[in-house]
Amino acid sequence: MKAGDLLKPLATFKFWKELFIMTFGMFIAAAAVYYFLMPSNLIVGSITGLSMVLSEVFTMAGIPIKVSVMVTVINAILLLLAWLLIGAEFGAKTVYTALILGPLLELWEKILPYEKLLEPGQTSVMADPWFDLLCFVLILSASQTILFNINASTGGLDILAKIVNKYLHFDIGTSVSVAGALICCTAFAINPFRMVVIGLIGTWINGLALDYFTASLNRRKRVCIISSQYERIRKYIIEELQRGCSLYEVTGGYNGHHNVEIQALLTTDEFSSLMNFLKVNDIHGFITAGNVSEIYGDWNAKKRKKKKVK
Repeated sequence: MKAGDLLKPLATFKFWKELFIMTFGMFIAAAAVYYFLMPSNLIVGSITGLSMVLSEVFTMAGIPIKVSVMVTVINAILLLLAWLLIGAEFGAKTVYTALILGPLLELWEKILPYEKLLEPGQTSVMADPWFDLLCFVLILSASQTILFNINASTGGLDILAKIVNKYLHFDIGTSVSVAGALICCTAFAINPFRMVVIGLIGTWINGLALDYFTASLNRRKRVCIISSQYERIRKYIIEELQRGCSLYEVTGGYNGHHNVEIQALLTTDEFSSLMNFLKVNDIHGFITAGNVSEIYGDWNAKKRKKKKVK
């Protein structure tokens, strides 16, 4: 392969767009870690949590190491293990996001040290470990959702989970939970039992919030319409919404009448446009709609091109 072929992606808008999204997503994640995790000393199931434990252990041993430095070192080791144990095809996006977390923590420290946000006597930004946990989980989950949507991740725990998944044959979700719980348990070295339990609960809530945000972001409407004017509806879906649809011959169980049912997968905005079209044109029919969060196949998630003017 020529060197020019390797550099071709750098000249595309998609590359720079996704680079910006990854940097922005990790910038948010670093803020969640720096302002809500580190001051409260919460150890949630993540590489950052493990870094906090190891940093404290080394400090107590007389070898002070900053959390941001420990994050970078551990992520670098995990990326090397991923290369050797998972394979060279491991995504460059994860390499990038994993290695910039440490420097971004340093950046937030220079922009606004969390010490300036602490009131006298406070040991954390929100002054309560549960509120710190909630803020951290919600912000981190939003960041993870942004990254997963472009096939990237925050690295760290995701890498460890993939290794566990490959060699212990656990489901990837179970791998994340197991790895996260093990990391939380390392907090017994520096935290009381109560704080460890809070961290374990936070790991569980993080998974729930991530599932919710991901499902919301990917949600589509599965629309089923039975109408005598199905041809007008079909043309609108294909020509105006530029979506595909399926036609099924159906027979009414009550009256035995033969008709056609149209099924289509639409975004929320497209569904609203379709319903408005039916209302404006006084098209009657039997309509059902449900939410779909997972789609496999030829669904085009990209923004539709505008129709060409004839």
